[in-house]
Amino acid sequence: MAESTDKIIAAQPGAVRRDLTVNRGDTTQHTVQTISQSYATTTDDLWEACTQADRLARWFAPVSGDLRLGGRYQVEGNASGEVTACDPPQSFTVTWEFGDDSSQVSVHLAPEGDQTRLTIEHSHTGAADSDFWAQFGPGATGVGWDLALLGLSLHLVAGQDRPGDPDAFAQTAPAQQFIRAVSERWGQASMHAGTPEEDATAAANRTTAFYLGEEVGGH
Repeated sequence: MAESTDKIIAAQPGAVRRDLTVNRGDTTQHTVQTISQSYATTTDDLWEACTQADRLARWFAPVSGDLRLGGRYQVEGNASGEVTACDPPQSFTVTWEFGDDSSQVSVHLAPEGDQTRLTIEHSHTGAADSDFWAQFGPGATGVGWDLALLGLSLHLVAGQDRPGDPDAFAQTAPAQQFIRAVSERWGQASMHAGTPEEDATAAANRTTAFYLGEEVGGH
């Protein structure tokens, strides 16, 4: 792994803004996870990277389907859904359907000096007593989005494609340090959103273990 790549990976956790809001009702819980980073490129270039299948395959994942308003898409090995809003080159919104679960992802681009800021909002409404949320907290999806923005950084800054073997990449020292760092930060976001520190820390530790391929303890 090139030194420049190591430096990008090491700097990435601190280059990203993360936020979490949690609204709990008697039977449901609504969460909004926000992750944001500024990139040294134009809005048009970043829009292409986020919406064109050939660019998405380089840093995110192969995405097939009809990538336009009203069209349906499929992320290889992950979610599918429908493009429900599109305002190029500023924003788009999709449903995020995985298994029996459905949520919403909105992507926003905005000029920021000579850079462009990318903001992803992932909104989900689920059961207030969700065992999955209690076990992993926001890191289950948050670390995944952090890995995506890392892939985008490597694509834009170093001109590198995403790892051909993500599992092997996760076993490298820089990647493990990265996963530990961003999982901890999602644990902190969970605390700021009202989760007791002990619960948030335990969930972050389980998330870290999951992404590193280690044994995941109970809760």
